[in-house]
This record gives sequence, C-alpha cells and structure tokens, in this order.
Amino acid sequence: MEIYELTALELSAKISAGELTSPEAVDAIYNRTEALDGRLNCYIDFDKEKALEAAEAAQKRINSGEALSPLAGVPVAVKDNICTKGQRTTCASKMLGNFIPPYNATVVERLLAAGAVPCGKTNMDEFAMGSTTETSAFGAVKNPWNAQFTAGGSSGGSAAAVAADEAFIALGTDTGGSVRQPSSFCSVTGLKPTYGAVSRYGLIAYASSLEQVGTIGKNALDAAALFSVISGRDKRDSTSLSSAPIDLEAIKSTPDLKGKRIGIPADFFDDGIDSEVAERVLAAAEVLKSLGACVEHFSMPLVKYAVPVYYVIACAEASSNLSRYDGVKYGFRADGAKSMDELYVSTRSRGFGQEAKKRIMLGNFVLSGGYYDAYYKKALAAKALISSAFGEAFDKYDFLLTPVAPSTALRLGQGLQNPLQMYLGDVCTVMANIAGLPALSMPCGFSKQGMPIGAQLIGKAFAEQEILSAANAFQRATDYHLQKPSMNWGCADE
Repeated sequence: MEIYELTALELSAKISAGELTSPEAVDAIYNRTEALDGRLNCYIDFDKEKALEAAEAAQKRINSGEALSPLAGVPVAVKDNICTKGQRTTCASKMLGNFIPPYNATVVERLLAAGAVPCGKTNMDEFAMGSTTETSAFGAVKNPWNAQFTAGGSSGGSAAAVAADEAFIALGTDTGGSVRQPSSFCSVTGLKPTYGAVSRYGLIAYASSLEQVGTIGKNALDAAALFSVISGRDKRDSTSLSSAPIDLEAIKSTPDLKGKRIGIPADFFDDGIDSEVAERVLAAAEVLKSLGACVEHFSMPLVKYAVPVYYVIACAEASSNLSRYDGVKYGFRADGAKSMDELYVSTRSRGFGQEAKKRIMLGNFVLSGGYYDAYYKKALAAKALISSAFGEAFDKYDFLLTPVAPSTALRLGQGLQNPLQMYLGDVCTVMANIAGLPALSMPCGFSKQGMPIGAQLIGKAFAEQEILSAANAFQRATDYHLQKPSMNWGCADE
C-alpha cells in the first residue's frame, strides 16, 4: 500500500510507531498531487516548503514523547476560505486573489496545536457560492470518479482531494450542504457539525448564521478525529459554544444500533429525487435496520419551503458580508477610477464572478424597503417553523435518514446552464443548516454509470458522537467507503 492510500488514523498510528515520519507523509501527498492535480484541479495552492516546516515541527514533538492528538503528524488540506497566516487565502475569487492573511483561523491554530500539518488550500466555488465548484476563478474541480462530472460544491476541492488520495483528510465549510453534497458525489464521508460547535473565527463569511466549518475524511472515524481536534468554545467567536468532547474509542467500539430509532421523512423522496438515489438510500436503511435500529417513515411537509428560505436568508447575509470588498481596504482594486462611486462599481464589477453578483443582488433586493417584510421577514418566520418541525421529529427519533442530493454528480457545465436545477439540488441538505443541526454524508452505493451516491444522517443538536457512531457501524457492515476511483479517464476530461 502506498503512503497516500492510508486513512488519516492509519497514518497517525504509523507515525506514532516510528514506521513513517510526518515529512514523508507530506512528500507522499505532494507527489500524488503533482501527478494528478493538473487534471483534477483540487488545489489552488500547495506550499510544500511551509507544509514541510510544520511537519518537521510536529515530528520533533512526536519524537519527544509529547502527548498530542490522534492526528499528530497528519497533513490536512484546508478549504481556501479559511485563513492561513502567511499563505494565500483567495475564496477562489479574483477579489481576494492575492490576499495573504496576517493570522490563522482558530481551526488552523487548533490543527497546529494538535500536531497536525495544514498543507494545501483547496479549490471551491467563489466565496462558497455554488454547488459544483465551477464558479471558482481558478477553474472547475473535476470528479475523480469521472472527470466529465463535477465534484460538487462548494467544498469540491476538499472532497475530490480526499477521494483521489491527494489528501488524507480535509477541512471544508458547509452553508447549505457544501461539505455533505461533494462528499456524496465523491464517495467520502463529510460531517457538518452543529452550529456553534466549531469556531468560525478566521472563516471568510458568506452567510454567517448558516455556515460551519466541517470535516471530510475517507471514513467516519477520520471525520470524527478531525472534528475532535477543531471543535470547542472560542472566546473570539461569540457564536461558538461548549460541548462534550468526542470519544473516538466509544465511536470505534459501538457494536450496533440496537435501541436507536431512525425516521425517514417521506417528503425527501418526492418526484425530484432520482430513482437510483432513492433505492440506494432505502437500501442503507435496511442495513441500519439489520444493525438493530428501528426504522420508520413519517411526514415532514415543510421540506418544500427549505430551498426558498435558505436562499433568501443566505443571499441577504451575503450581500451584507461581501459589502466590505470595495477596493478601499484590501483585496482587488480596479484601476482608473475617477471617483469613489466609480471605484466601488468598477472594483466589484471586475472582482466578483457572476454567481457572487447574482446573490449579492438578490440579497439587496430582499432587504430593500418594501420587500423586507415580504421576503426576509417571512423567511425568518419559516426558519423558526423548520426548527420546530425538527424538534418534533427528534421527540420520536434519534436520527433522520435522507438522501444527500436528488441526483448523482452533474456533468460539467450542466449546473451553470441551468442554475435553478443547481439551486434545487440543495433541497436535502439546507434544512440542517437552517435548524443548526449536525448532519453527515456517508457513501451508500453507486449508480449504473458508476457515480457515487451518499446517504445523510441528521441528528439532534450536539449529537455528533451519535451520528458518527452510527456511520461507523454502517461502514463496518458495508464496503462502499473502501472503493476507490480508477481515474482511468482516457479523454473524458479533454
């Protein structure tokens, strides 16, 4: 087995045992990336020299016997909207194309403190606005399972890198499914934590009340290990909350799901869901049932309001958050402006891509006089109703099981040509963000075309341990997460 094929926890164990070193792991993942990424485009930047410095520092701490985390010495890919001190952080936008932060995000600080090694910055949709990683100013990410298809988004670079063994494990961010959907499309495991479970300090904001830093791993245990490192209260983020630490050993040793109640909302399986996706998710339900869970179907009719509620709130917050990019303080500045108004208009017209402009304009519209009550205020009221509906469901069930996306990965260009289809693709994931709940995507099969399909587990607030345990039990009983793309594409990506 090649070094890059190891899971993050397998690598950490070998480093701890002295069989490998952290710098060797960085070399292995860098060489793998050099060989493949010209075709996949998972990374915007991979600073090998900086990564090796961090790896050597981590190795010294390991050699000295210092007690570190389960990911000590492991290289971790970081989505490019998470600030890294001294390393370019672009949000995949021309607007921040040369921005080098003077500080690390809290999650990056915690990686370093735990002995993990932040390395490459992964490609994404511009300012996390998109579901295909095609709105990036640095080009689209291609799916390792078939390079004619997208990797999903907005954390497509992180998911594709893990799937292609260009990363052992990765950080992503999830505003409406942006960790879970690309994880489903690439057959890896992605966790969106409870809102507030992970600090957002140093995360470049898109929609502040919805987004959360999440983890992407080759399996549930890796995703759990990374979450255990980055989670916890941060005094610099007023939205972060304290929670019980993750017990990795308990997740590993959970033998079955006896006594667990799993609800399947029938409304997630309406006409818009591809039949192959529905079949594979319902087959996953049978596996969970065989592990001892009680599985029931129930109705959750508020699903039909999820996408409009999400896009009204997200775009409203985006229009506010992105107003700081005006060519005055930092980032791209257009040349030749003769007035402040002209500077603003020219900078934003040339610095933002089409998708960011559309969402800013929609956000300004729903917040404008005469429309605030009709759209934004109603969306907030519907958000409260959706949270209440989840509360009622969790009075009866421990988890909910749903598809991650209505279909498998879209072909390159398909989402850009039909934006409504791309937006509706978020129908299965946005409700967890609206309600601030933890949710996880786990591989559950493949389509007839050989494209991955994921199942989603949604849990109660701060029930990450429980849904990770359930996912690990599922993965012990199945081998979908062990299957790897051949990446024998021929001319598929030409």
